[in-house]
Amino acid sequence: MTPEEVLPDALLERIRGRAAGYDRDNAFFHEDLEELVGAGYLKIFVPADDGGLGFGLEAVAQCQRRLATAAPATALAVNMHLVWTGVAHVLKARGDSSLDFILKEAADGAIFAFGNSEAGNDSVLFDSRTTAAPLPDGGYSFTGTKIFTSLSPAWTRLGIFGKDPDAREGEGELVHGFITRDTPGYRIVDDWDTLGMRASQSNTTVLDGAVVPPERIFRKIPVGPSRDPLIFAIFACFETLLSAVYTGVGERALAVGVETVKRRTSFKNNGRSYAQDPDIRWKVAEAAMAMDALYPQLSSVAADVDALADHGAQWFPKLVGLKVNATETARKVVDLAIRVSGGSSYFRGSELERLYRDVLAGMFHPSDDESAHNTVANAWLGPLEG
Repeated sequence: MTPEEVLPDALLERIRGRAAGYDRDNAFFHEDLEELVGAGYLKIFVPADDGGLGFGLEAVAQCQRRLATAAPATALAVNMHLVWTGVAHVLKARGDSSLDFILKEAADGAIFAFGNSEAGNDSVLFDSRTTAAPLPDGGYSFTGTKIFTSLSPAWTRLGIFGKDPDAREGEGELVHGFITRDTPGYRIVDDWDTLGMRASQSNTTVLDGAVVPPERIFRKIPVGPSRDPLIFAIFACFETLLSAVYTGVGERALAVGVETVKRRTSFKNNGRSYAQDPDIRWKVAEAAMAMDALYPQLSSVAADVDALADHGAQWFPKLVGLKVNATETARKVVDLAIRVSGGSSYFRGSELERLYRDVLAGMFHPSDDESAHNTVANAWLGPLEG
């Protein structure tokens, strides 16, 4: 199946038609989610034998790009479910079956969310401010605060991690597991009132002794950078699918800008279309060339993950480089689209006004600009000397 078959135009237009209302009301995309579930979209990574589509990362990235052209916040939130199912897919392709249960549960209708981000934790996956206290039966009790928990109103499985500071002879250990909606010891704070990506409802989640039983603990990793395949799989899926969403935002902004330019006319030039104005044409061309450079980068990185390509130490620079390029290119293109569309795009409720607010969220996702440049510099120049 193609992205157009997975997300047919009629479905996409219904989703697009609801996006402005969700944004205006700061409401979760319940209707979008219901339709996407009904279309089997949340099973896109699930093997065909288990009732899914059996797609790889490249195909899913193109689907997410397409979804984001209709509703960026919906696509961004769905990303979190797809990251977890994608991680299970990426690990399975490399002979690691430790997260196969994610694909099986997704096949049965489970909705996964990502509960890893923490305020002030610039170590991201390499350390945690959440405490994971070991229990006698092999489970863990988690206490801490997770931010940007997309899909807060709908998830049935939340992936979390925390640090057991006393493990490994006091050097600490990072413990990963899943809680369910029925797990006691957590609460969702209704605090998502943001500039953009409002429909994602990425509320704060407070863990207060939330217990993960031993069978739901799936990784224990030393604190600090790790070669564990889980870390690669999370980065590969998170950065690539995130980039796909912002590529879709840029794609839609360019299309809206072009449509608007063709409609606009110049009073001083006797009603001549702005599509004939050399300065406007230059800006549209600038936006189009920026997008043309982004599309193949997204496809290439995702295809290399699918092909089990061995980029060695260059893998993480490629992933964070894609993320920064996608989010910054999308921001540039949205800006150019607004510049050529005139003052109407400044009014609340216009699509470009909403895209302008949504695209700004890209700078806050990991890896941020500073971290990404540090990663790339270290790969090419080696670490800073002490």
